[in-house]
Amino acid sequence: MNKPASIVWFRNDLRLDDNPALRAAAERGTVLPVFIWAPKEEGAWPPGGASSWWLHQSLRALQGSLKKRGLPLIFRLGPTQAQLMDLIQEIGADAVFWNRRYEPAAVARDRKIEGALKSAGIGGESFNSALLFEPWELKTKSGGPYQVFTPFWRACLEKPEPAAPRSAPHPIEAPSQEIPTLRLEDLGLESQLDWAKALAKAWKPGESGAQRELERFLEEAIPAYPEARDRPALAGTSRLSAHLHFGEIGPRQVWHAVKSRLVGPPRVGQQRGAELYLKELGWREFAHHLLFHFPTTPDEPLRRDFARFPWRSDARALKAWQRGKTGYPLVDAGMRELWKTGWMHNRVRMIAASFLVKDLLLPWQEGAQWFWDTLVDADLANNTLGWQWSAGCGADAAPYFRVFNPLSQSEKFDADADYLRKWLPELARLPDKWVHRPFEAPSEILATAGVELGEDYPYPIVDHGEARNFALRALESIRKKSAVP
Repeated sequence: MNKPASIVWFRNDLRLDDNPALRAAAERGTVLPVFIWAPKEEGAWPPGGASSWWLHQSLRALQGSLKKRGLPLIFRLGPTQAQLMDLIQEIGADAVFWNRRYEPAAVARDRKIEGALKSAGIGGESFNSALLFEPWELKTKSGGPYQVFTPFWRACLEKPEPAAPRSAPHPIEAPSQEIPTLRLEDLGLESQLDWAKALAKAWKPGESGAQRELERFLEEAIPAYPEARDRPALAGTSRLSAHLHFGEIGPRQVWHAVKSRLVGPPRVGQQRGAELYLKELGWREFAHHLLFHFPTTPDEPLRRDFARFPWRSDARALKAWQRGKTGYPLVDAGMRELWKTGWMHNRVRMIAASFLVKDLLLPWQEGAQWFWDTLVDADLANNTLGWQWSAGCGADAAPYFRVFNPLSQSEKFDADADYLRKWLPELARLPDKWVHRPFEAPSEILATAGVELGEDYPYPIVDHGEARNFALRALESIRKKSAVP
């Protein structure tokens, strides 16, 4: 008697360990792993250039892991529903299993496919592999979604402990027949990015790369995390964001690995570091909670009064910000790190974002779109929360009157200027006193360091103090409009 055949539809869950969809399929019979590339089904937010590059590398790693276990990874181009139905016929499958996604377009697509499978008499099930808590499981006392992080996180911690992660099922049996597949290269993910070689030097996508990054963080960074996480020159953060987004590692795996460091002989800073990092996982949960309940926020402010905010339009200023040529060293260093590596330190992300929306008064949507295309960890929930937080128009947002000073932030968190000198080599010979503020340096200091402002490095494109005052006046204008009956 033939064993039941199942399709495992891979998406942003590109791992074998702690993959509930894969386990459910393996426990009932033969398994056909499938990846369907359908960017048009992602709505207004198909993967950008950097994340498409990462996806290609991650799929290649998954393909290799499956091959070692005797399974193929079938590649197809969308539409997804039509491809799944064709594959069901090709192998005689009677079930499809997948892990849930929470972006608005993906939710709508998945519901449609779930209905089509049910109508066709095909079984299957979806699972949670991407979050610690489902967005609909957490409600305020009034029954609505949370919009403030602290009570949201308190509610999370009152829930039962996230389930322990489970290892990959073994063995996993493949169907006997050979199934036609495209090559990975046929998906067109690895476009000719001019920064692809730099990305390859900076990152190791895939499940094993995620595990190595987690081990590095646990062994080297957790004890110093409370202080080091704000120092962009240090490897003081987990650098797991892209691995988590693509599901090369799951949040349950990270949660339990970090909590395991709270057991045994204490190390200086370890408990505090672990607690703070688990709270960062909480912010990731909060971002997905908000996106699920407020699906228009990738494009529209959660605070409706900000729809009337008098944003400027300035293509030259936007390009200067994108290319790291604003004249403010910490902002420019961050934007150049982003361009070269597809990633930016979180502290610097907040400063660069604040500069765009509050110093340049350019729309947060412009920044969100740029980050979406250039970040390897571009995640719609995190990107939306981060930009609306910076712009002051989202849930639990930074008050609009809080404007990061890019000069004092630079002097505080990169006091030795190691980060600035790495990404702004034209300023490397300036003394510590002046490298944060080259436009204030005496001419003889600049000449000795080989810096000619306006040639080697730009003058500031705005005066921070004046820009801050202008931004606050713009905020006051929408407050007055909101007060009009």
